[in-house]
Amino acid sequence: MAVEPFVAVVAQLVLVTVLATVTPLGFEGWLAGATYAVVLGGMVTTALFRADATSVGAANRVTLARAALVGSVTALVVDSFWRPVPLLLLAVIATVALVGDAIDGQIARRTGSATPLGARFDMEVDAFLILILSVFVAHSLGPWVLLIGAMRYVFVAASWALPWLNKALPHSMARKTVAAMQGIILVAAASGLFPVWTSSLITAVALGALLWSFSRDVRWLYRSRA
Repeated sequence: MAVEPFVAVVAQLVLVTVLATVTPLGFEGWLAGATYAVVLGGMVTTALFRADATSVGAANRVTLARAALVGSVTALVVDSFWRPVPLLLLAVIATVALVGDAIDGQIARRTGSATPLGARFDMEVDAFLILILSVFVAHSLGPWVLLIGAMRYVFVAASWALPWLNKALPHSMARKTVAAMQGIILVAAASGLFPVWTSSLITAVALGALLWSFSRDVRWLYRSRA
């Protein structure tokens, strides 16, 4: 049995506890971070069991570290419903988590350890970070921002009813660029460094690009569904 999920849970609990001691993080935020830790550990353990793997591997250890940072962002975002949170700290943690996305991919390629499990894990961590950031930014810009975080989950839900949406998509640098843009712009909007109108403008551009990317992929999948 892999020990990495257990270590990740402990590390996440330590992180949110440290946050609670050095920031105004309240019990609600701490509880959200702790719950995230337990769910993350359970999901990774289950995925490893299904894949008959005894270790997550070097690349996925980096992804686990990124997931712990995402848990810290989650704690701060949930806590923001009750009290102000340190915006700069939230932005820094989220930025490190985003930058780490390039590191785990490079490790997987250089060590020849890329696996479907690793790719899925990496994607889910990114998707959840975008979702939780969109929830936070929606505080100040409006509920329309939630479309950015919800888009991927709506697509997955639609694939349950429309199996042709599950077909593998061809490589697209445009898709990767648009995906990366979402995290960068949401962090910028969450940082509080820009006027509301500027944050609204760049976030609207990010949403427009995401809608274009998804619609292009759905059209391709529909045309090749046979």
